[in-house]
Amino acid sequence: MYDLRPYLKTIGEVIAQGPYQDSWESLSHYQTPRWYQNAKFGIFIHWGAYSVPAFGSEWYPRNMYMQGSPEYEHHLKTYGAHTSFGYKDFIPLFHGERFDAEQWADLFQRAGARYVVPVAEHHDGFQMYRSEISHWNAAEMGPCRDVLGELTKSCHRRGMEMGASSHRVEHWFFMSHGREFESDIKDPMERGDLYWPAMPEPDTQDLFSTPAPSEEFMEDWLVRTCELVDRYRPRILYFDWWIQHSAVRPYLQKFAAYYYNRAAQWGTDAVINYKHDAFLFGCAVPDVERGQFADMKPYFWQTDTAIALNSWGYTQNNQFRPAEDILCDLVDIVSKNGCLLLNVGPKADGSISAEDEAVLLSIGDWLRVNGEAVYGTKVWRKYGEGPTQIVEGQFSDGIKKNFTPADFRFTTAGDSLYATALKCSEDGVYRIRSLAEQDASRQANFHGIIRDISVLGCGETPSWSRSEEALEIRTSMRSEKPIVFKITVG
Repeated sequence: MYDLRPYLKTIGEVIAQGPYQDSWESLSHYQTPRWYQNAKFGIFIHWGAYSVPAFGSEWYPRNMYMQGSPEYEHHLKTYGAHTSFGYKDFIPLFHGERFDAEQWADLFQRAGARYVVPVAEHHDGFQMYRSEISHWNAAEMGPCRDVLGELTKSCHRRGMEMGASSHRVEHWFFMSHGREFESDIKDPMERGDLYWPAMPEPDTQDLFSTPAPSEEFMEDWLVRTCELVDRYRPRILYFDWWIQHSAVRPYLQKFAAYYYNRAAQWGTDAVINYKHDAFLFGCAVPDVERGQFADMKPYFWQTDTAIALNSWGYTQNNQFRPAEDILCDLVDIVSKNGCLLLNVGPKADGSISAEDEAVLLSIGDWLRVNGEAVYGTKVWRKYGEGPTQIVEGQFSDGIKKNFTPADFRFTTAGDSLYATALKCSEDGVYRIRSLAEQDASRQANFHGIIRDISVLGCGETPSWSRSEEALEIRTSMRSEKPIVFKITVG
């Protein structure tokens, strides 16, 4: 069993050196890096042994032990009894023979991504990187590849920033249902084992649910996460939910201080993504899972969502969203001071599905033409206009947004104001009410001078006029994707 004490001592020494201490007061001095605010679009990756059964979702390792669940019944029918074939037995089948970090990185670059965040360890406890903490990792088992390490090198060669995602804290209870009947999840277990600790799953999973994560588990969590930082130096560390539990809070402060201090030592910076107010506001970057905000925020934030609506990992029944819907979300999010982290789920062999690839390439095609309205932009005085309302909050990405040609989103850079129409007008006429000609004595949205208007990706010069009702633009441009008007002001 790996001795945690030397690493815990190092963690304490790095925190003591500063500049950040493990307190909310100290961590509140954190500033979100400019590169991250300019990047706007990143790729999330869920790939692991759960890609082998490719059934249900990436929660297969939990659900296959829940008696009566579809995953449980599927497992019995397909693989047999849980005593003879448990989750660990998928690992030898997880070959990843078609995994090519260069191909992945090339695809992500062509998609227009500026940063990449692979899941380093999901709830299942199998690490997708080389680790000293546990031998249950992809460098020693399954693919026998340091997936995170290889992908980091390939992405860096293409100028993309790298992050890593940890879902480890949910492992406290994730495999617990295997204890409720005869399965391969049973004592004795010790720290470092794949299934450890498999504690009872709380009914509420709230801030004070019991049994609370133990000191031993949290020290193991802290060392694992700091090892990720030291071995791979990710610019982003993404955390999934349940780190908001009261027992985790002191360890979050220790990790943040360690991570930010390490970044300072290396002359770089760092980003932590979190959910559900797990961090004191201002100490890290908040994330909205599979959803977005209805209005602009004065702080920078992130949405994480997936191309597939039903699963983060690959399954044989994934329901893929069209590229044009995702692009509308991207434009909406950026106009509200956010960024989009879009997930793909590779197959067990390491290949990326044709559906995922087609969506990514379509997004990339649009960004190559219209990216100046996204990358490096800032928010305008309002995020947009139009009749279509955004449902605010997490897990709302499955709600279809029926945008109209009257729905616009605004961003700005230099002397350019970008007005993006989320839906193409059939007659080629667009009316932007926020840019109407108005008397300065009134509470106008805009009373500046418009010097020129162009349509990105269109060779023609559109005709336009302003009245007290709207800025009216006429163009022959037609597209299934958002249309960007570049408005030069002075």
